[in-house]
Amino acid sequence: MPSQLEHDTQPGLTTLVSGIVQDAQDLMRQQLTLFQVEVKNDLRRTVAASLSLVAGGAICLLAAIILMHALALALVRIWPDLPLWGGYAIVGGVLAVAGGVFIGLGIAKFKSFNPLPDQTVEGLKENLQWQTKK
Repeated sequence: MPSQLEHDTQPGLTTLVSGIVQDAQDLMRQQLTLFQVEVKNDLRRTVAASLSLVAGGAICLLAAIILMHALALALVRIWPDLPLWGGYAIVGGVLAVAGGVFIGLGIAKFKSFNPLPDQTVEGLKENLQWQTKK
């Protein structure tokens, strides 16, 4: 009677382990790609928020210079009619308010998002812990 050999159709242990390692590497690559995308998006939002802060800071600096100039002129020329420094003071006050608005907008933009990609970082930590436990 001819003997019939049965072939094991299930993959071997080496194949399974190499598949797991390959999957883990693919997952790490995908998470690093996601991390890069999140960092780029957050950097873009950070730059947009920073522009408002820089504009507000520059306007407030200009306002401070004008207000100090107005104060110096006020000490020299005080009289009942609206003096020249009054005009400087009004312009400086308006610039200070505008600068404050820009700074407030920039702070609000920064508070609206977290500049760090929390979910991706947590996923990477979990994968690294899993790989080190082998």
